Order: sequence, then C-alpha cells, then structure tokens
Amino acid sequence: MPVPSLSLAGHVATLTLQRPGQANRLEPEDLAALVAHVDAVDANPELRVLLLRAGGRHFCSGFDIGRVGAARVEDFERMVDRIEAARPVTIAVIQGGVYGGATDLALACDFRLGSPAADLFMPAARLGLHFYRGGLERYVTRLGLDVAKRLFLTAERIDAAEMKAIGFLTHLVGADELDARADALAATLGEGAPLAVLGMKRHLNRIARGTLDAEALARDIECTLQSGDLQEGRAAFAEKRAPRFRGQ
Repeated sequence: MPVPSLSLAGHVATLTLQRPGQANRLEPEDLAALVAHVDAVDANPELRVLLLRAGGRHFCSGFDIGRVGAARVEDFERMVDRIEAARPVTIAVIQGGVYGGATDLALACDFRLGSPAADLFMPAARLGLHFYRGGLERYVTRLGLDVAKRLFLTAERIDAAEMKAIGFLTHLVGADELDARADALAATLGEGAPLAVLGMKRHLNRIARGTLDAEALARDIECTLQSGDLQEGRAAFAEKRAPRFRGQ
C-alpha cells in the first residue's frame, strides 16, 4: 500500500493519507514518510500552508494497533510533534472518522475543518493503552482538562456537532463544501504576511505549551517592524489594494 503523498501548488503543500481500505490506518513506514515530507516542506520557504487530507470514508484510524510497542509509540509521538512544529500553517481536512492517535495528529494542526460525517473516538482506555505525554498535553492545552478526561477516560464516541462544540473542530461545514472551504482558508493564509503569520503561529504554540522564548519573540517582532512586508502592507492599505508579501 502507498505511503502518504506530497503535492505542491503555489504556496500550498498537501499531504494525503492513502490507505482508504484500512480507514487510512498508519503503519511504521507512513510515520517516516510523513516526517520526511514535513522536513521537505519546511526547507521550501515558498510554502506557507500545509494541508493534511485523506481519501475514502475515514480521515484516519490512528496507528496499527497490532504493531504497537514502545519504539512504535515513540515514533508516532515524534511524527505528531513534527507536524505541530511544521513551519507552515497546518490544516487538517477531516471528512470522516478520526480515531485513536489520529485525533492527536489532527490536534497538532493549526486548523481542523470537518464535515457532518466526522466522528471522534479515543479508545486507549478500552485497549489498555496509556497515551504518550505529547498527546496528553495537546488534549489539555487545546481542549481543556475536563474534555481531555472525558474523551480519554470514558472512550466516548462523539459526532461532528459535539467535536465543534468542544473545540476539536475549528470549522464545521457541509460535506460538499469541505474541500472548497479548506482551499479558501489555505488561500487566505497563504496571502498573509509570512513573517507575521508564521511567527505568530510559532509563538502561540509555545505560549500554549508554556515554553515561550521571550527573547525569540522580541526578535521576531522587531524583524516584522523592519521588514519590507510591513512597508508593503502599509502601502497596500493606503492604496486600497491587495498586498503582495514576499516574506522579507
């Protein structure tokens, strides 16, 4: 079966999971491929947005439970952490079920768009599996302690409306609108000033983690104040036209 693919179009990169017959279950080779793709995207300064998509009925059913072991759990955590740390703004396009470790993969993205067919299930407690630290922290920092306990400890399955209500989905749109809305959001993000957008993404994530580097934040703020992008933004505002940012 094919590993996740990477495609590029303008400022947007797209990662696509390609095991629809197995609910896009992730195998060890998929973890390595995802990390390699994110490394490649990060190395291309023209790419400002990274979409995570999947074909078929389900978004992703997490890691193959039959291959779970200490080393594999570490590999999975490392992959999800790499998604969270990706330089571009990340968008998960959730057209269907998202289960197990895939819920953490989606939470690692900056935006999560879902259709009414989406549902969520975290079965760790039913499997006798203790989830890894990074995932526990993402649940708590993004969804709150009470929601994290509810989903982890009860293994309750929730539908798309509830996913939106608890903040798992940032957007809930009709199934026929999902791809268009994701592309529109990617276009909006890609048109923003890269130094500001990508810098704020990085520091917002650090604030959520309690790992803010105040000196790095100050440097990035000063960088935007001295940038050509700020001059372009001011000129575009005065001239009532769309800005043309270059990330400089």
